[in-house]
Order: sequence, then C-alpha cells, then structure tokens
Amino acid sequence: MVSPKEVINELLVDVFNHILSIESGILKQRGVKISMTEVHVLEAVRNVSIRTMGNIAAKLRVTLGTLTTSVNVLVKKGYIQRERDESDRRKVYLKLTDIAHTVLKIHDEFHDEMIDSLFKDLDVEKDEVLMKSLENISQYFKEHY
Repeated sequence: MVSPKEVINELLVDVFNHILSIESGILKQRGVKISMTEVHVLEAVRNVSIRTMGNIAAKLRVTLGTLTTSVNVLVKKGYIQRERDESDRRKVYLKLTDIAHTVLKIHDEFHDEMIDSLFKDLDVEKDEVLMKSLENISQYFKEHY
C-alpha cells in the first residue's frame, strides 16, 4: 500500500513538472522565443518596486552574476533595457520593453487559467486545510532554500 506521503510527493513533483512543461509549450506556440527562466526574470523585474539588479537578484534568490548573465541575454533579445541613475551612475535600473509586457501577459493568462481550474472543482475559500497546506509548503521552501 502506498503511503499518503508518497502519493503527495508524487503529485507535487508531477504537478510542478507539468506546469513548467505545459507553460513552456504554450509560450512557444504563441511565438515566445525565450526560456522559462528568462520569463521568470521578466516577471521578477515587473514585480519588484525598485528595479535595481540587487533587488531583482534578491527576489529571484540568485547572485548578481547569475542575474547579469540572464539580463545580458534579455537586453540583446530586446526584452529589457538598462537605465543608469543620473545621480548615482553605479545604480542600474531595469525596464521592461513592450515585447516583455506581451510575454508576461501570456504568462499571466496561463497562470489565471491554471488557478481558475483549481477553483472549478473546489470551494477553496472555505477549504482552510488546503490553503494552510499550500502556505506550509511555500514557507518550507522559503526558509530552507
């Protein structure tokens, strides 16, 4: 007999892998020619209030060197622009281009559809156990990784 722990582990791994694979396929079908990692960099740029390299690296939990490599590629592909702070030339801010916003719209639509499918069969607002379990998983990863 398979334990609940084994079933949950298999389901989480399966869902995670499917989300990445399916989302990548949908982006490619819609003409997006960047990787999921690059999409997540764009998302981080959009979602930080002060768009410095340091803040974005912290949001992504990567080093500045790793982020610099990704940003260099995204600048060359036309998804990000760098802007220097006029009062402190050491500071570099990142700005998304129109094509980056288009990619993020596709990305957001995928996530909206995914979450809508969860709500379809569940009354998530009332299911405190599910919500608490998802919060616990999220908190575990934030604390340990």
